[in-house]
Amino acid sequence: MAAPTPDEQARPALRILDASATPEEVAAVVAVLSALGGGDEAPAPRRRPEWSSPARAVRRPLAHGPGAWRASSLP
Repeated sequence: MAAPTPDEQARPALRILDASATPEEVAAVVAVLSALGGGDEAPAPRRRPEWSSPARAVRRPLAHGPGAWRASSLP
């Protein structure tokens, strides 16, 4: 993310247009907007370690036919 320019830093994040707004109303709007977030990016999804991968539970088909007993121990 690029650094904000001086114009962006000087601009207020919230501007009250209604002069009759009470401090409680302004606080309520600020609380709702801060609860929505949006300031930070979402963290990157974590990778699943290979040792806990569901694919490890799937077995290769067993070899059959002549010499199958030899092939059963070879990768």
